[in-house]
Amino acid sequence: MYATRWTEEGQLRIRSLVLGTGTPKICVPVMAASPTGLEQETERILAGPCDLVEWRADVYGRKEGDWVEECLAYLRDRMGERPLLFTFRTEEEGGLGKIGMEEYESLNERAVKCGHADLVDLELNRGEERLRRMVKRIHALGGYVVGSFHDFHQTPGAQEIADILRKMQELGADVTKAAVMPWSEEDVMALLDASLRMKKQYADRPYITMAMGRMGAVSRLCGALTGSAVTFAMAGKESAPGQIDAELVAQVLQVL
Repeated sequence: MYATRWTEEGQLRIRSLVLGTGTPKICVPVMAASPTGLEQETERILAGPCDLVEWRADVYGRKEGDWVEECLAYLRDRMGERPLLFTFRTEEEGGLGKIGMEEYESLNERAVKCGHADLVDLELNRGEERLRRMVKRIHALGGYVVGSFHDFHQTPGAQEIADILRKMQELGADVTKAAVMPWSEEDVMALLDASLRMKKQYADRPYITMAMGRMGAVSRLCGALTGSAVTFAMAGKESAPGQIDAELVAQVLQVL
């Protein structure tokens, strides 16, 4: 179903994109709440730099029938061979979704089963065993998993962040992601230190790291140094605090 594969170097090929090598790839989120908004945001994304697209399905307002399949089919048609990341973030994860875990798991499976989403974002904070189980189910359907950890309140220590990323590797996530909230320069440096530890010691697959908010904005631009494979940038509405406009991110990455 998918033109995806691992390289010998531990990089992940998704359609025509390879994660884990070269300049960090730019992922732009679709934060639309309506069909009209979905169309408008899609056109805005297509007009700028974008390597892959994240659909934040929890933001979408109409949630009945085959809405997941219909929206993903539209995005696939317009985005062509850009990989699609499906994310339904619940309120407990800092999103807008108000559903139980059974429905949450079903939505992620539907996104992959329909053949349009290449990856799904699954939150570690929902439980290690649930993540392990869901990774196996998503893999069985032909999809890939971004295991993610978010802390909107603080920044753990550098080794703790690295250990969290390592744990998600152990649980089978194909890409690991850690996003933390810094309150000081030292917090930002802790996140960058954790990223370097992954690059030098622990990572056997692509990983994504970022410090959120204005203070952490530099972490979204230095992935070529720290090894972070993807940076999230906006083309309209941000999906997390501190995201930078995709056009500006592309310019800075080119210079760096």
